[in-house]
Amino acid sequence: MNPAVKPSPSPGGRALEAAQAALAAEHAAAYGYGVIGARIDPARATEAREAYGQHLSRRDRLTRTVRELGGAPRPSEAAYALPFEVRSGDDAVRLAADIEDRVAGAYSDLVRAADGQLRRDAADALSAAAVRAARWRGVGVAFPGLTERAEGGRTS
Repeated sequence: MNPAVKPSPSPGGRALEAAQAALAAEHAAAYGYGVIGARIDPARATEAREAYGQHLSRRDRLTRTVRELGGAPRPSEAAYALPFEVRSGDDAVRLAADIEDRVAGAYSDLVRAADGQLRRDAADALSAAAVRAARWRGVGVAFPGLTERAEGGRTS
């Protein structure tokens, strides 16, 4: 076997990798919503708190899923780099939409890698993130979870 060629991961290994990536996205989302909570307009604070809670719940489920798949759940980072500085309520809304797009992307990968109940759970999470992104942005996207893979990179 050529040592330069890596064997492709097994289907179970791909699901574990994708679950770890989705877990990382949920960790980052929880961090991001902490920033959002500090800047969001009071009229949308409840929406931000609910989204934060949903991300914590999904994070906890993914932690269990990673263990069930035979992996050690990756811990959250101490801090995450934000894609831009959040100075206002409008910036907080833009960050929330961006976070949801990223989370949807991670779940779209998990949908492709998983099967059975895990695939259904990932599809539900993808759908929930797409709905939140559309609410934050005020408009949806044609293919949620694939936005970051579109030609020309991210759209904002």
